[in-house]
Amino acid sequence: MNTFLSIFVTVISLGTIFGCLTLLIWCNKDKMGMEEGAPTGHTYDGISELNNPLPKWWSYMFIIMVVFSLIYLALYPGLGNFKGLLGWQSSNQDIRSLEESRAASAAAREEGRLVQYEREMVKADEVFGAKFRELAYEADGSSYRAIADIAQDEEATKVGQRLFLQNCAQCHGSDARGARGFPNLADADWLYGGTPEAIKATIMHGRKGAMPAWGDSLGEQGVQEVTSYVLSLSGRKVDPVEAQKGQARFAMCAACHGMDGKGNPAMGAPNLTDNIWLYGGSRAAVEDSIRHGRAGVMPAWNEILGEDKVHLLASYIYSLND
Repeated sequence: MNTFLSIFVTVISLGTIFGCLTLLIWCNKDKMGMEEGAPTGHTYDGISELNNPLPKWWSYMFIIMVVFSLIYLALYPGLGNFKGLLGWQSSNQDIRSLEESRAASAAAREEGRLVQYEREMVKADEVFGAKFRELAYEADGSSYRAIADIAQDEEATKVGQRLFLQNCAQCHGSDARGARGFPNLADADWLYGGTPEAIKATIMHGRKGAMPAWGDSLGEQGVQEVTSYVLSLSGRKVDPVEAQKGQARFAMCAACHGMDGKGNPAMGAPNLTDNIWLYGGSRAAVEDSIRHGRAGVMPAWNEILGEDKVHLLASYIYSLND
């Protein structure tokens, strides 16, 4: 907050509090020069106004609230750029990466500042961390339980589902069936493999798509021909002559998708023969993928969630394909 806004907020806040206090004091003074309880001479609809002061309980409550507000503003941030005597803040501000967040947290601890979000995260780990470990590890705590076994554990999968809804549903949907550009996790069709280990690795380390743009290399006619051939691999009706020409050009695609077009999980290259399309299966969508390429990014969750949570999350996702 710049200096002007800081001063403006401070003046408005304190001005309002002291203005209300001044009004209260003014209202508590008898300016009528009359005996308490005497009629003022103001009558409306048969009701006569009396010269009575404000109720003392109300006045005292008002003064208490004024004192409370001043103490609160002194202890906590609220007056412009003033940070408060306690050094409390809701969270570390202007954080753009995990590295910055860790550095800010370490600085806050060294300076004795109270960062509410960080304290709540530490408390949550103390309360729930043990439960995550209990569900993820073998009884003796020596190693992780097999993901396939956890997938049969109703309690563990419910925990994994909550983790999914909190962290993954924004992209993959609450039902895990994905959307355009975000894979369906419930159809047993996997770009990088659907084994428990592959699913966990994907969540832990993330994925970066690398479908290059072929528009300049193929030219517009070449894009049309390769599109026809690609569509024909999944049984779609296309111009057979155009598809034949596209097959000859498909050699540049076979390095990733294979000569048979069935893809390569090691590279995340999709199977082009199953009529399942990440970015849409219309002719226009396939042309766009070939012409401009695709570079989808799946973020890594290891440093955000930790391996215990990732292990349970992978188990839930694996359970969707049982």
